[in-house]
Amino acid sequence: MHLTPEELLSRLEAAGYEFSTTRHPPLFTVEESRRLRGEIPGRHTKNLFLKDRKDRYFLLTVGEDRAVDMKQVHLLIGAAGRVSFGRPEQLMEYLGVIPGAVTAFAVANDLEGKVRAFLDRELMENEWINAHPLTNEATTTIRRDHLIDFMAATGHEPAIVDLCAESPVPIHAD
Repeated sequence: MHLTPEELLSRLEAAGYEFSTTRHPPLFTVEESRRLRGEIPGRHTKNLFLKDRKDRYFLLTVGEDRAVDMKQVHLLIGAAGRVSFGRPEQLMEYLGVIPGAVTAFAVANDLEGKVRAFLDRELMENEWINAHPLTNEATTTIRRDHLIDFMAATGHEPAIVDLCAESPVPIHAD
């Protein structure tokens, strides 16, 4: 059973993480969420749920305005060949969220370790990170180090990589 947004926030609180959550109307795209700029401090994110040809899944979290080169990113994440977007059915099955609500927090729902998590190096330059708390009807602002700790505690130690590198240095695929 997947965590609810309330259960996620309870876990963050129980762990002693510093965070705040702002409720808002549902937001499905980065463009829609831009209207909240100035109201919510911190670096806003976008997330890509990807799969490779061996049906391995990846969750990439980057700053909202960063451009990920879909023709090259497989070299950075160790995917088997080029990647494509994962289907909504797998997104729900593995991460427990719908398109438009994809978030780094969703790794808490991947109990079988099917999804490898990556955080963009540029994103890690920010003290405060904004992510949906498993719903696109809210934004949770959390300290960078607390987000990393939370992800690691779920068994998803995030790899920190320059996901938008112009000249990617390949890592070996598993």
